Amino acid sequence: MTRKYIDCREFPSDMNCSVAIAADSEDELMKVAVQHAVAVHQHVDTPELRQQIRQLFKDGTPPVEYR
Repeated sequence: MTRKYIDCREFPSDMNCSVAIAADSEDELMKVAVQHAVAVHQHVDTPELRQQIRQLFKDGTPPVEYR
């Protein structure tokens, strides 16, 4: 099974979020990524948000250093 991740550092914002989340399954990653998007970035949990988040998943683990 390939680990998946999503990294907020790839998306500049006013808050300069530096959170990166990794998990062993897409379902687990989605659950935590949506929780983060709602609690921290004030998004609303909708099917559209989940679709956008899923498109940002990458294989592997986030890099320690970001450009």
